[in-house]
Amino acid sequence: MQPTDPTLPPVPTPLAAAVIPVIEESARIEKEVVETGRVVIRKTVHHETQTVDVPTQEEQVQVERVPINRVVDTPPEVRHEGDTMIIPVLREEVVVTTRIVLVEELHVRKRTLTLSHPQEVELRREHVSYERIETPPPASETAS
Repeated sequence: MQPTDPTLPPVPTPLAAAVIPVIEESARIEKEVVETGRVVIRKTVHHETQTVDVPTQEEQVQVERVPINRVVDTPPEVRHEGDTMIIPVLREEVVVTTRIVLVEELHVRKRTLTLSHPQEVELRREHVSYERIETPPPASETAS
């Protein structure tokens, strides 16, 4: 017997394949930011002076110049005597020596000799000669 109400699901017959729907629900969760109040922040700085003792170390060096002024063949190395470090300070000097050496002497004597050597010399001499020519008197004076 089959119900006649169309809203009811059909009743399966034992020979037909049975289909069973499986349904699953899932939840969808969303968040929303909602302002519920406000906060005001103020910052104040207070100054306080304190004395703090901080241990520090300091090395002091004392330099003493000791003049030596001695000629050495090789430069001395830096050396230590107790807690003193000795650093040699060097300078090179050029040593030039000069000496006077007598090489020779020049002996100079003076003597006077009179020698005669015939020489041909061309000499120039000027000679002046003159001749006087009288001019005739002008013609105007003879007619008078």
